[in-house]
Amino acid sequence: MAYATVADVQARMSTDMSVDQQNICANLLDDAAVIIDAFNAEAEADTKKLVSIRMVQRSMSVDSDIPMGATQGSMSALGYSQSWTMGTNTTVGELYLSKLEKELLGRNNQIGCTSVLEFMTGASI
Repeated sequence: MAYATVADVQARMSTDMSVDQQNICANLLDDAAVIIDAFNAEAEADTKKLVSIRMVQRSMSVDSDIPMGATQGSMSALGYSQSWTMGTNTTVGELYLSKLEKELLGRNNQIGCTSVLEFMTGASI
């Protein structure tokens, strides 16, 4: 179950999508929902929607002139050169949760433990 719609992504990207792009977007939104739920299924609905839109926008921005997540770039003219430096832990075209999105979902940098003895004896610590 997707947390955002194709129209939500299209509005954020401020562009009209072709029918093929809309189908890809819908599939990516479903995939993003699975990734989000694997990270924290208890996150708030508005947060899941925002993170879904950001993930899909990042993935679909591969075709744009400047890739989302680029920290540096250069273009040349007659030599036909173009290069971009991507930020840390940034991949182009792949769905992933950024550090900010993990913080938004509320489970970043949490440490926990369980006690095997607790389950064996039925007692709680």
